[in-house]
Amino acid sequence: MKKRRVVILGATGTVGQRFVQLLANHPFFEVVALAASEASAGKKYAEAVHWHLPCEIPEDVRDMKIVGMDSTFECDYIFSALPSDVAGPIETRLVEQGYIVFSNAASHRMDQDVPLLVPEVNLDHIKLVERQETLGRLITNPNCSTIGLVMALKPIMDLFGIEFVNVVTMQAVSGAGYPGVASLDILDNVIPYIKNEEEKMCSEPKKILGRLTEDGVDLATFDVVAQCNRVPVQDGHMISAYVETSEKVDLDELIRAIDNFNPLKDYKLFTAPDNPVVYLPDKDAPQPRLHRDLGGGMTVSVGRLVKVSERALRFVALVHNTIRGAAGCAVLNTEIYEFLYGRGV
Repeated sequence: MKKRRVVILGATGTVGQRFVQLLANHPFFEVVALAASEASAGKKYAEAVHWHLPCEIPEDVRDMKIVGMDSTFECDYIFSALPSDVAGPIETRLVEQGYIVFSNAASHRMDQDVPLLVPEVNLDHIKLVERQETLGRLITNPNCSTIGLVMALKPIMDLFGIEFVNVVTMQAVSGAGYPGVASLDILDNVIPYIKNEEEKMCSEPKKILGRLTEDGVDLATFDVVAQCNRVPVQDGHMISAYVETSEKVDLDELIRAIDNFNPLKDYKLFTAPDNPVVYLPDKDAPQPRLHRDLGGGMTVSVGRLVKVSERALRFVALVHNTIRGAAGCAVLNTEIYEFLYGRGV
C-alpha cells in the first residue's frame, strides 16, 4: 500500500509532538507538512519546537520547514492538534475545501453530524461522516479523560446498563500543554479546577455511549457528575468513578468481559493495542508511573474494582492523556477510517 500523506496542525505543541512521534515509523502514513503559528512558520521544525519527549526528534521531520495555517496542502489526511480557541474556524475552512480532518480539539465534538469517536467503543458512529454536507470530512476524538472513562464504562454498559456516573479525575500537567501550569502553582499542590473539563466530561460520554439513529446520535440517558483536578504528575490521568447500573452487578463477569474486550482485533490496525482495557488486580493499581505506557500508551488500565451494592460499583482507571487520550486516538481513528472508507491517491 502506498503511504497516505498527512499534515499535522499545531505540530510544535504537546499533542503535536505526540503526533510526530507516533507517525515517525508508521507503515500507513507519511508526514508531508507541519503547520504551526506564524511565529514558527518558515523555521525548521527542530529550531521552532521545544521538544520534551523522551526520544530524539524523528529525522524525517527535523529539518522540515514549518508552514502557516493558511497554506494549501497536498495530502490525504490532516491531523489537528490545535488549541480549541483557534481550531474551530480553521477546521471548518479545511473541511469546506475538501480535506479530511481528524481533530483533537473540542470545537466540533458535539456537532450533530461529527463523529466523537473512540473506535473500540462507538465505531458505528463513524457513519456520521456520510451525512456531512461538505467537500471534506471531520472526525473528532474526545477529551483525554473522557476517553479513559468511556473505555472503562463500555464493558459495564454492555453487561449491566448505566443509570448514573460520578467521576473524579486527577489529571497530569501535560494535559495543560506547554508551558502548562506554573511550577509555583502545581508543585506540592493539587488544583481543584481545570477550565471546561468538567463540562466536557459531563456531556461527551453521553454522545459517545449514545445510540446512532437516522437523525444522528440519541444521547445516553444517564447523568454524569464530574470533578476535575490538576495534580503534579507528568503524564497519565487517573479517574475515580462510581457507577450505578440498571442490572445486578457481577464482578467476575465484568472482569472476564474486560479481559476479552478487543472489538478491533479483526482489523489488524497498527496503533490498536492487543488489550485496549486491562484489569489490574493489585490493590494499589493502576499508577501513572507504572502503567501509563501499557500497550504503547494506548491501553486503559482499570483497578480497585469494588461492588458497592447490587446495582452499583466503583473503580479507578488510568489513561495516558497525550497518547490514548489525544494523538494516539486520532491516529487510530484515521487507521479505521482508511480501512472502512479508504482514499485513492
